[in-house]
Amino acid sequence: MEGIRIDKWMWAARFFKTRALASRSCELGRIESNGIKAKPAREVRVGDRLRIENEGGVFAVDVKGLSAMRGPAAVAQALYDETAESREARQKAAELRKAMDVMSPLPDRRPTKRDRRRIIQFRGRGT
Repeated sequence: MEGIRIDKWMWAARFFKTRALASRSCELGRIESNGIKAKPAREVRVGDRLRIENEGGVFAVDVKGLSAMRGPAAVAQALYDETAESREARQKAAELRKAMDVMSPLPDRRPTKRDRRRIIQFRGRGT
C-alpha cells in the first residue's frame, strides 16, 4: 500500500471515533499534511508530518505505517510517532486546565429561580 485517504487513516489511527468526524475536521481546516491544509481525500504516505487538531488537543505526528482498518489501540499507536514538542505542549495544556479547575470550582448547588433572575439582570439581558 503506497497511500491511503487521510480521513480513513486518522480513523484507523484512532484520532477520531468515526470517519465522518475525521472528514469534517479536514473540511474545517483542522488537519494539515506537511504544512498544507488537507482535504479528506488527500493521500497520506509513510514519512508525512501531520498536524491534527481534535478534542484531545493538537497533535504533531509523523506517519510510520498505513492501515485502512481500525484495530486495537496498540496497533493504532504503531501507525505514528508523536513529536516531543507536541507531547510537551499537550501536557502543559492539561496542567493549565487542571489549575483553572482548582481556581474556579463548580458551585455546590444549582441556582434558584431568584439566583437566575439576578444573573440575567447582572448580565444586562433582563429588565
